[in-house]
Amino acid sequence: MIRFENVGKRYPNGREALSGLSLSVAAGEMVFLTGHSGAGKSTILKLIALIDRATRGVIEVSGQNLARITRRHVPLYRRQIGVIFQDHKLLYDRPVWDNVALPLVISGVARREMDKRVRAALDQVGLLGHEQSLPMELSTGEQQRVGIARAVVAKPPLLIADEPTGNLDPDLALDVMRLFRRFNDVGVTVVVASHDLHLIEQVGGRRIAIAGGRLADSPGAAHGA
Repeated sequence: MIRFENVGKRYPNGREALSGLSLSVAAGEMVFLTGHSGAGKSTILKLIALIDRATRGVIEVSGQNLARITRRHVPLYRRQIGVIFQDHKLLYDRPVWDNVALPLVISGVARREMDKRVRAALDQVGLLGHEQSLPMELSTGEQQRVGIARAVVAKPPLLIADEPTGNLDPDLALDVMRLFRRFNDVGVTVVVASHDLHLIEQVGGRRIAIAGGRLADSPGAAHGA
């Protein structure tokens, strides 16, 4: 599903976020990227989502070489990925229904099918009945669940999440991680960046430890950016 081969990412200011990183994630796997802040976890997810581009190396997702995907074709590529952010990135002036439906609107899904999928996604995250609520009327945990519903509403085969439980208390954080496990149980590939090792232990899944833009057990891993 995902393959990084000798991937490097250097930003214009000279900071090297990734250096010679090689890793792979199999289809249907649930994987946690772990490491301290600045280790490179978020950069990996941005490269997978084509929010950013690698400076060197090869990245393949579902057999596609990301370097060969032109800017024009990025939106089509992203339809196979559900992305969950720590800060939700919701439209706060729009009700929950509009937020969750957004990927379907972009894809041109018919209204009747859209309503069916939005309700199903909200049901999966325990928010059915909140379609007309505004995000600010919801708790932080509920807002995160809206973000998850939006990510899964189009039934993507791949979910990526960047510190999705960073702003939640331990009980809510565990609930969110269990949601990811449920999606993984039905075949969705899930990649989560998290520094919370205790939480990861409770959920279970393979860990890929990142340090200094490399695998943690790679030579020089502790000395990168």
